Amino acid sequence: MRQADVTRNTSETKIQIAINLDGTGKAELASGVPFLDHMLDQIARHGMIDLKVVAKGDTHIDDHHTVEDVGITLGQAFAKAVGDKAGITRYGHSYVPLDETLSRVVIDFSGRPGLEFNVPFTRARVGDFDVDLSIEFFRGFVNHAGVTLHIDNLRGINAHHQIETVFKAFGCALRMALELDPRASGVVPSTKGSL
Repeated sequence: MRQADVTRNTSETKIQIAINLDGTGKAELASGVPFLDHMLDQIARHGMIDLKVVAKGDTHIDDHHTVEDVGITLGQAFAKAVGDKAGITRYGHSYVPLDETLSRVVIDFSGRPGLEFNVPFTRARVGDFDVDLSIEFFRGFVNHAGVTLHIDNLRGINAHHQIETVFKAFGCALRMALELDPRASGVVPSTKGSL
């Protein structure tokens, strides 16, 4: 089973994450940031990943450290659960619409962290959530999962829709990339022989 449990404690946050890459999309989420929980639920549901997140952070200051550190810890959990990557498809992509909005996410479990984040947000906040924290989440994930990730919001005027389509597409792209390819059983998907 491709599962992992990771705990990360700092002076700013205390985070516990458990994932099952071969799950059914169940989520138990208590990050302390309601909008982040809503987005993590998209990853679980559309990625068919069982995900449990418990976080306690210095949200009395703001949500920055919690959102960033959840991204970091989730990236660590993915790296641990996917292991040597033998048999995975490796690449994943998805386009997701929501009303007027369309976003595209492309991922490569390359072992090389890289993020291209092109989301022209139409406003600074969605409720209490600072939209700039989206990139902090993905930067933390990318750097600790060791993936290359391209995120593009192609159109949209509603900032909630912009973020939600990105997270839904991310979940779908993860599902595609992590799918086990029966024709490549036990084979690392690289001409180098390792990722």
